This record gives sequence, C-alpha cells and structure tokens, in this order.
Amino acid sequence: MNIDDMILVSVDDHVIEPAHLFEDRVPKRYEDKAPRFVRRGDGTMAWRYNGQEILNTALNAVAGRPREEFGREPTRIEEIRTGCYDIGDRVRDMNANGVLGSLCFPSFPRFCGQLFMDTADRDEAAAMVRAYNDWHVEEWAGTHPGRIIPLAIPMMWDPVATATEVRRLAALGCHAISFSSSPYDLGLPSLYSDHWDPFWQACADEGTVVCMHLGSNSLPPTTSPDAPIELVYTLSPVSLFASAADLLWSPIFRKFPTLRVALSEGGIGWLPYFLERVDYIYSHTQYWSGMDLGGRLPSEIFAEHVILCFIDDAVGIENRHHLNLDNITWECDYPHSDSTWPQAPEVLMKSMTGVPDAEIDKITHRNAMRHFQYDPFKHIPREQATVGALRAQAVGWDISVKSVKHLRPAQA
Repeated sequence: MNIDDMILVSVDDHVIEPAHLFEDRVPKRYEDKAPRFVRRGDGTMAWRYNGQEILNTALNAVAGRPREEFGREPTRIEEIRTGCYDIGDRVRDMNANGVLGSLCFPSFPRFCGQLFMDTADRDEAAAMVRAYNDWHVEEWAGTHPGRIIPLAIPMMWDPVATATEVRRLAALGCHAISFSSSPYDLGLPSLYSDHWDPFWQACADEGTVVCMHLGSNSLPPTTSPDAPIELVYTLSPVSLFASAADLLWSPIFRKFPTLRVALSEGGIGWLPYFLERVDYIYSHTQYWSGMDLGGRLPSEIFAEHVILCFIDDAVGIENRHHLNLDNITWECDYPHSDSTWPQAPEVLMKSMTGVPDAEIDKITHRNAMRHFQYDPFKHIPREQATVGALRAQAVGWDISVKSVKHLRPAQA
C-alpha cells in the first residue's frame, strides 16, 4: 500500500484541557469550586482544584520540540503546540500527520478522573465529571464531526452513577469510557468483585468500550526509587500484563459476554507469549483450582473481548497472526514523548512491509471504526480521508521543530 493511500485512526492520543473547559458547564452552586486554570508565579501553568495544584509536565506535550528538550519540568502555555488544547489546531496537526480520527485521553484529571475521587462532596465531584464529559463530547469531539472519537471519564467512586453516565453519553454518540487498569490500586474493589457489575452491564448494553490506559492505576511501573526513567518506560507497556491477566481470570467476560475492553498504549509484541502462557497454565490448573471457563481456552476469551493498540511495534506486526487481527488497532500518542507525530505514516509503514492491504486497513482504521461505533465517512468522503488528502489540506501549516529554551527565565 502506498503511504498516501492509508487511512489512519489513532485510538490513543491526549488532550491538554483548555482553560475555559468548565465555563457554563457546572451547576451554579459549584461554579466557585470548579477547577481553575492558572499561571503560577514562575509563568508555568497549572490547574487548581480542591486544594490541589496539578501541573502540566513537558513530557505530556512535547510534540514539535527537539528531543533534547524533553523533560518532566512544568510547562508554560507558550511552550506547547496550540494543537494540544485548541480543537481547530488539533485537527490541523492531525491533517499534517495524515491522521483522520483520534481518541483522546484526559490530562489534568488523570486517565480515569482520579482527581475527582478525592472530593468529599460526591455531588460536586459528579457534577465535575459530567461537565468534563459534556465538554469532551460537545466541543472537543463535536466541533469537527468525524475527526474525534469521544471518550468519557467515570465516577470511579460510584459504579451505579457511572452506569447512568455511560447510558446518557451513549445516547449522545459516545461509546468509549476510560477506566482504571487496576481499581484495587486506587483503594477500590478489584476486578474480581461484583462491585462493578452495574458499570460492566451498562457498557455491554450500550456497546461502550472500556479503555484501560497504562498508568491508570496511578502507580508508576518501577523496581526501585533510584531507577532511571528508562526503566519506567521499559516497563510501561508490559505493566498491562497484570491487567490482561486480571481480566481473563476474573468473571467479567463470562458474566458480560458482549463487553469489550481496550488495553490502551500497551503494545502488542508481548501478547503472543502472554496467550501461550495463560493457556499452558489453565491446562494444568483447571483440574484442581476450581476455575471453569466453560470449555474455552483463556486465549480464546481474550481474542474475543480485548482490543489492542500499538504505536510502533514491528515484532507485534510480524507475529500478528498469533492474535485476533480484528482487534488490533493503531495509536499516535500525540502530543506525548512517545508520539510519532508528524511522521506517523512513515514510521508505521516501516512495520507494515509485506502486510496485505486488507490487513493494513483493519489495523489502521476499520477495527477502530467498528469497535468505537465511529463512522467518519458520514462526514468526510473516503477519498478525502487518506494520508495524502489530509496532508494536502495542511500545506503551509507549520510543523517544524522549535526550541522553547528562549521562553525560560535564565537560571541564577
């Protein structure tokens, strides 16, 4: 397949929320308590809420910066691309990258809205979650129809309220919700508990995909406090190994046979071994452990229920036939430090050598469209949705690498 003929839908990107997010979206009684976007004394930006100050670190929004300037220091709004927080410019950045569609995870509320778990007034917290979801559906996804796959955040402290939110948002066309890869790590009941059943049922009923992003358990994958950042990055994708195992050995998929879960930013290269391992284990333990999968292998259950995604995973693509090809999707990870923007098509194609066009189409867009009930072609003709056509719309849009060192005050 020619690069220009590909159609790319990314199932894992990120939004740096704009300052106006909560304006006119929360009940009057909570307006003074809503998160506020502020500029700190040193010029860096933050959100303030419930006694907390949440910074935006550089690694969260380094698209367009030279790699030697990547870091964990707080950023100023002037240091990040406007496409991080402005939906019009995000679409322009997508066009320049040849990307048609994007599913975007939150930033300052954290991956599954953990920020609002600490709010003592649960009604207030629920109001903030609904306001966030309304903004995401109406503005972030609604301004440019066909370009953004809407993604909700849950009320992690209340599975019944979250189930109601799932149904409300499904009626608005949102069929994806972020959730923790390990609620137990957040001090909540585990995936083995029936505590979450109302939530699973709502997602199963509505065809809403539960997206478990690496890091959504709020615990960095590390071996010791003195380990370097490379260790954390090394372990990050494989940190979803535990979540995959939890999902398989829990009763969730047996109780809710239409439920689908996405392991977001987990990669796919490690999964053939994982599936081989769980089948081997089950062949030995089923006779004495009491585990009953109804005559099915763990790998068969996984292949039916779990959606996978990768950024750049040549080994995974080479071994794709050990997986369910209908559940493999692609991600760009804009604007994080792992992102392939603005050369995503070129990077991806290096892994696609020898892959038939029909399989490329599944991986790059068809699988995502089906799972997330997303049909961009209702709004954008297919011939205008290709890498080549989108990049033609971005001619003149500046995607050059720019240093931001000059925006920093000189160190004393």
